[in-house]
Amino acid sequence: MARRVLPGFGLSLGYTLAYLGLIVLLPLAALAVKASGLGLGGLWDTLTSAQVLAALRLSFGAALLSAVINAVVGLLVAWVLVRYTFPGRRLFDALVDLPFALPTAVAGIALTTLYAPKGWLGAWLVPLGVKIAFTPLGVLVAMIFVGFPFVVRTVQPVLESLDRDIEEAATMLGASRLQTFTRVLFPLLLPALLTGFALALARAVGEYGSVIFIAGNIPLKSEILPLVIVKQLEQHKYSDAAAVGVIMLALSFLLLLAISLLQRWTQRWTER
Repeated sequence: MARRVLPGFGLSLGYTLAYLGLIVLLPLAALAVKASGLGLGGLWDTLTSAQVLAALRLSFGAALLSAVINAVVGLLVAWVLVRYTFPGRRLFDALVDLPFALPTAVAGIALTTLYAPKGWLGAWLVPLGVKIAFTPLGVLVAMIFVGFPFVVRTVQPVLESLDRDIEEAATMLGASRLQTFTRVLFPLLLPALLTGFALALARAVGEYGSVIFIAGNIPLKSEILPLVIVKQLEQHKYSDAAAVGVIMLALSFLLLLAISLLQRWTQRWTER
């Protein structure tokens, strides 16, 4: 019988359940209980208010779009960093992790300085009719910034582990470069790409610090859902804030569950 390095199943399972219960389930249960204080009528009125619905559309719509953009661009960046050697490659590779280390408030200030009407880029873009700062487009830019490293760092190790022999075999069998990528490489990268997409989406949905500076926080236009919760807390509307938090949590969970199921399906499909 092999000697287990970690404690037995009973002790490990008990510790796992206790830890998840205290750190994850208990706070979420408290949030749900606090929201239930409004009653069904009050809960419905809060969640269907114009301010909450507008912030809901912006937060989840911009988060989904930013995750899609990051999935496409992140795959391209990971491919370049893995498959090509060029001067400054290690520097560019290190810069990918910058949004991880940079405080979100600092990121928001930097983006606002860059894209404000009198900023370095904003001064050139505004005369062309492209206004980024203090608009929903600014929210999208901030979400792309914070979510970008998740895709690159998820796809990069998978790319590094792929054997070049499969590409050479596909070429010898007459496959073009496009066919080699779409039919041979992409199916192998898809599970990792979906994982990076889910991580980027989750980060974008809950992002606050980097967004509020560049968004302008205009009600019904550029106000994100986390800011609505903060405003309700400042007005001592704790039950209303909890209700918005519950709907935000439920939608995020459903999105991540759908992505997880899709990822499992793609893994089974690629194993066939």
